[in-house]
Amino acid sequence: MAYEHSEEPVALKILVAGGFGVGKTTLVGAISEIRPLRTEEVLSDRGIGVDDLDGVETKTTTTVAMDFGRITIREGLVVYLFGTPGQERFWFMWDELSYGALGAVVLADTRRLTDCFPSIDYFEQRGTPFIVAVNCFDGADRHEAEDVRIALDLDPEVPVIMCDVRRRASAKIVLVTLVEHALHTLTPAG
Repeated sequence: MAYEHSEEPVALKILVAGGFGVGKTTLVGAISEIRPLRTEEVLSDRGIGVDDLDGVETKTTTTVAMDFGRITIREGLVVYLFGTPGQERFWFMWDELSYGALGAVVLADTRRLTDCFPSIDYFEQRGTPFIVAVNCFDGADRHEAEDVRIALDLDPEVPVIMCDVRRRASAKIVLVTLVEHALHTLTPAG
């Protein structure tokens, strides 16, 4: 009797992080092949004086736990996306969400660029490969990737790309850039 060796399934975990209202939920929804799991709740009085709504005044909901999506690359290779909550009061969940992650996408909004510093600091401190994807909002000033890199004081090897997370093709480029960066970062030279 012939023995067929089948490959073990491979699952890659990618985090999508960034400030409040930057587009994490939208990115996961744009690229996921399944209806994403969303833990969004209506903004409540608890956020008054705590959550900074400057630049996102029309936002009415917030992620309170995570967003979850899935992409099947081929049989036996699946990517799981975990969108992190963007508000400081929910950061206690990040350690659990980041466990076993290949890398992270830090979404940035040039109208609120400082909001992505906590995500960048988190991944730098843990040695997690990450890229910065600038979500180009309608009406927001456009900046060159190198200008964003300088403003965020990023190492030269951290990719910075422009994107529109509402568009599946753009979200795909973001994820491919992260995976390529993570593989380059995690693969020993030689």
